[in-house]
Amino acid sequence: MSRLGIFGGTFDPPHVGHLILATEALYQLQLERILWVLTPCPPHKAGQVITPAAERLELLQAALTDNADFELSRVDIDRPPPHYAVATMEMLRAANPGATLVYLMGGDSLSDLPAWHNPQAFVRACDEIAVMRRPGKEHDLTELEETLPGLTVRVRFMQAPLLEISSSRLRSQIAAGRRCRYYFLPEVYRLIQERGLYRSR
Repeated sequence: MSRLGIFGGTFDPPHVGHLILATEALYQLQLERILWVLTPCPPHKAGQVITPAAERLELLQAALTDNADFELSRVDIDRPPPHYAVATMEMLRAANPGATLVYLMGGDSLSDLPAWHNPQAFVRACDEIAVMRRPGKEHDLTELEETLPGLTVRVRFMQAPLLEISSSRLRSQIAAGRRCRYYFLPEVYRLIQERGLYRSR
């Protein structure tokens, strides 16, 4: 039975931190491959300025080139909004019968899970929920289990390296004219420079 990691996000822009975390998940969780799910219109970011999906998609494709362990999924790209994670997982399950689906998320997302759209159905749609835990950070699942029964048996913690890299920080640095080339794969950085992305923020 194949084990597929599901790594969803805005990826605005995709940086080396994303790739490092995904690689750690691949090996720590013994995944066959990771499906990267670009969210065109993230519901939790309504009203925020987001780079057009087509440009983010091109950047993500460049980041995933030449890595057979990583695969771009169009599950959210090819359907209209809203792009809730529960529907994403249900569609991926239908497309991958028999596979074990492991949803990757950070510790903050785990804490916010009760506020997600239809969180109980989301939990049921996941075989495992892998939480990228920062060094020294612990998570008590007691209260979450009371709100979302069945969560605890699905959660697996993985040790994530301490990376103080975020897409929002990089957007700000590029807008301020700071050099950020080593935070990106060369092809991703080239596209950002050629298109003048993030300079006007």
